[in-house]
Amino acid sequence: MPQICLRKVYSSSEITSLYVQEESKSYNKYQRRKERTNKALHRIPDVQLMDLKVDYAFKQLFGNEKNKDITVVFLNAILAKSGRSPIQQLYFQNIEIGGEYEEDKKSRLDLLIRTENKDWVNIEIQINNEYNMIKRSLYYWSRLFSEQLKERQSYKELCPVISINIMHFNLLDETDAFHNIFRLYEMKQKYPLTDMIEFHFVEIPKLITAWKNKQLDPWEDVLTRWLLLLGTVDRRKNHFYNDIYQELEEIAMVDKTLNVAMRVWEDLSRTEEERREYEIRLKQILDEQSKKRDRELLEQEMAEMKEQREKMKAEKDEAEKKKEKAEKKKEKAEKQKEEAERKRLEAEYALKESTKQTALKMLEQGISQTAILQVTGLTLQQLEVIQQEFGNKNK
Repeated sequence: MPQICLRKVYSSSEITSLYVQEESKSYNKYQRRKERTNKALHRIPDVQLMDLKVDYAFKQLFGNEKNKDITVVFLNAILAKSGRSPIQQLYFQNIEIGGEYEEDKKSRLDLLIRTENKDWVNIEIQINNEYNMIKRSLYYWSRLFSEQLKERQSYKELCPVISINIMHFNLLDETDAFHNIFRLYEMKQKYPLTDMIEFHFVEIPKLITAWKNKQLDPWEDVLTRWLLLLGTVDRRKNHFYNDIYQELEEIAMVDKTLNVAMRVWEDLSRTEEERREYEIRLKQILDEQSKKRDRELLEQEMAEMKEQREKMKAEKDEAEKKKEKAEKKKEKAEKQKEEAERKRLEAEYALKESTKQTALKMLEQGISQTAILQVTGLTLQQLEVIQQEFGNKNK
């Protein structure tokens, strides 16, 4: 029986450049354009740009009906990497996925899109790592897939659900690639089971690392430039990547959609109402991050205290064991000493009795005191006591 697995089917470093929603001839001019960077207009934005990784800002740029053309190009740049056909039209959905019962977990998706082919695309953008991204993505996918069917509908009416996760943290330790795609594949022969399930994981920190290592060419790869757009501002570190911004400005001179996106981005950042909503949401995210960090520090402190207590207990137990061992050793030594003393006394007594018997026998044989004293080593006083005992015995 075939074994089914969720298998990675793409790594960004393994796919050749793809051209999405732009005339291919334009890209042939990119390198020549890049060589004329001294003539390019290096613009510096006159406003503090929003961090597009904040879900509010992301949705204002990519989830707005007025910006559908931008979203189509961005989405096609991602989906082309898994070999899907370009979409021409999309429809924004504003639904809350949840269960049949009130206690079921409900979630509002960051950006939910329906294509003209009836495919569902869910885009989630996440700044803080809650250490649940994979299971969370599976949960959202399962809800979207299962909730397609209404009463009396057939399984044949189910459509693909594509989950795109853009993260401002590293998730997959197994690879340095910033864009990874997973589908269901047979484990041994590696053939696909279906295209109904597809997961994209985009890790922005790995993208920035690749940029710093000069491993990226946004002039030749459409997805790279759009992802760099998301990575230009990092409000967590309060950092603006001016080199990325200038590079994108140069590319935007020949990429009309990117140019429009950058101008809309600046306008959003400049608009007072949008800015206020963005700052409120950003504060929530940073507060959540701060609370999470406080919890981590508290847990770390508690773990260190526990470790210290366990260490002190171990040291105490070890000291008690050593003390007990020393006491047992002392007790054993005392017993040995007592035993040695007992044996000594017994030996002395035995020697004394033996000497006494020898003296008595010599007295019986009429041997002189001098000879007895020499043989037995008795004192004269001791011998006299024995003689007295001998005399009493013979009376």
